[in-house]
Amino acid sequence: MFAFPVLIGDIGGTNSRFAVVPQPGRAHVPLPRLLTASTPEPVEAIRDALSHYSGPPPRSAMIAVANRVDSPVVRLTNADWTIDAGAIGRALGLGRVVLVNDYTPVAASAITFAPKDEGLARIGPDVPAGPGPRLVLGPGTGLGAGALAPVADRLAILASEAGHMELGPTEEEEFRLWPHLERVGGRITAEVVLSGPGLCRLCHALAALRDETNPLATPPEVLRAWREQHSSLAGAALALFARLLGRFAGDLALALEATGGVYIAGGIPPRITDLLNSGGFRAAFEKKAPHQAWAAHVPTFVITDPDPALRGLAVLVSEPERFTFQFREWAANRSA
Repeated sequence: MFAFPVLIGDIGGTNSRFAVVPQPGRAHVPLPRLLTASTPEPVEAIRDALSHYSGPPPRSAMIAVANRVDSPVVRLTNADWTIDAGAIGRALGLGRVVLVNDYTPVAASAITFAPKDEGLARIGPDVPAGPGPRLVLGPGTGLGAGALAPVADRLAILASEAGHMELGPTEEEEFRLWPHLERVGGRITAEVVLSGPGLCRLCHALAALRDETNPLATPPEVLRAWREQHSSLAGAALALFARLLGRFAGDLALALEATGGVYIAGGIPPRITDLLNSGGFRAAFEKKAPHQAWAAHVPTFVITDPDPALRGLAVLVSEPERFTFQFREWAANRSA
């Protein structure tokens, strides 16, 4: 249980978002978003965010972190921060600080969306969700993934590092492209291509395959070139991105029997929902012989709400009895 008000936070490689939940079940009060690189460490960032909050000071905290959470001290994968629950608790005078994987609250947020919710965009056929697990994944600075599975009278949240699974070619074009893709740590994983940096890697590889110069160095440049300049290179990279995302999402849906639906979060998908709906994503998602008929009946959505993790964190701290999930914590009454 949490002592209210509760500070909630979603710390990623690019952005850090914070809010305060004043009472159980009350709407969270968002604080200004910060660039993770704008401060040298998280305590300073949290103090900066809280300087814009005029209510009673938080008494506890739950913070989602973009990495595996095996201890109360976590080093970010894609940024130069260490999230130390004890250091945060002592600096802010909190009684308890809980750390979770960043896709734990995104998974929890899935229960807060109705099928016609304005925070969702349906991708593909209008098929009803089944009673089984719900899969969430999202390409951003990295590639997060998790699941929400009904177990007896509770919802089990399964965080994962599925983004670091290998991803290989299956189409003829992909076999020719793969030798041109940059490897990270000697590997081509799902995150290597299905992320903001991954979109740029696809552009570089396609340009090399075409014997062209690639002028697109950042994800916003790729998106602008596609939308405003009708760049064939940007269009090809995004079409391939959509197809690979559909394939990977379909693979994870099979692995988890995700009849409850697949929810795509992250910074890129909400900006390309029209492209995702053009066919490549869903065709790859359903191309799962001998299980294509099963895949055709799994609904897919893009989460267009800009802060699903804060939405999920608010549910987790207000109704913790509904869920079971992995976490690590620091508590003042148990510290040395």
